[in-house]
Amino acid sequence: MECPLEWPEPVVPVQSLADAAVIPDRYVKPPSERPGDASKDASVDMIPIVDLGGLTGGAAEREATMREISGACKEWGFFQVVNHGVSPELMRRAREVWREFFHLPPEEKQVFANSPNTFEGYGSRLGIQKGASLDWGDYFFLHLRPESIKNQDKWPALPASLRKITEAYGTEVVKLCGVLMQVLSITLGLDESFLQKAFGEEEAGACMRVNYYPKCPQPDLTLGISSHSDPGGFTILLPDERVQGLQVRKGDAWVTVQSVPHAFIVNLGDQIQVLSNAIYKSVEHRVFVNAAEARISIALFYNPKGDLLVGPAPETVTPDRPPLYKPMTFDKYRLFIRKKGLCGKSQVESLIAM
Repeated sequence: MECPLEWPEPVVPVQSLADAAVIPDRYVKPPSERPGDASKDASVDMIPIVDLGGLTGGAAEREATMREISGACKEWGFFQVVNHGVSPELMRRAREVWREFFHLPPEEKQVFANSPNTFEGYGSRLGIQKGASLDWGDYFFLHLRPESIKNQDKWPALPASLRKITEAYGTEVVKLCGVLMQVLSITLGLDESFLQKAFGEEEAGACMRVNYYPKCPQPDLTLGISSHSDPGGFTILLPDERVQGLQVRKGDAWVTVQSVPHAFIVNLGDQIQVLSNAIYKSVEHRVFVNAAEARISIALFYNPKGDLLVGPAPETVTPDRPPLYKPMTFDKYRLFIRKKGLCGKSQVESLIAM
């Protein structure tokens, strides 16, 4: 069953609700899912920060950097990277030009309103269930790779520099993805090209979701994005350095990520969990909002080619560790989120081989 071409009910941009005194009932989360006063999170836990400059050093430095990444993947599923090769100025310009887009008049943005069939364009919801609980955020979703599906005519024409900056930014971050794919392959004991081949090499997918979380009159009752693990391979997130909001599940606690200047936040997705036979795991995360300021972030998702079967790598399977997951194409896998929205880790858990 494919997704419908239209949403089941009118889509209301969250930005249009930001000045209300109270939030509509559709955005109020059940008490067990509410963040409370997340902006005052007192946790001292920090996700690891990895200096990728070590990958270009001597053998000992390179090996130490890889151990750091492997440890972060096993313990957290998240880490921050610095000295990653992407210009801080390009990062700043990407963030600011998209902030300008979300400040355009509503009619300029609605030209790019999306559908549940592809999500490409401007939107405010994910799942297609009528009457579903909604998150406090708007977004713009677009394809970067492979070239065969990239269509810049679907990217905003305003601000005038947006397409050029987005293309340059995407190109540089995709290069970083290639480096991380090699590192993850090696640290899993695989040939350094294994994951890139498993993703379809040049046909691997890269897409971008720009998230805009307007200020919220009742931030303790809702979430910018509900708890979920990312369905794809892994995610490179450019956070808003002025406003924190990302939280990562660590055991039974939620840890607020304190981003460092000029860093990307990297997190593993479900496809890496499957390919690694759960040596590396995707981790639930969510976003809280606040009453004073809007927040923007740019997530680049690096994913397998949609029609390739993805299952545990043979090298990760042993007599003591049988294959944990049934193979599935990414096209089929991501239909789950398109239909039901964000639901923790229930999708990857449904693949567990019985």
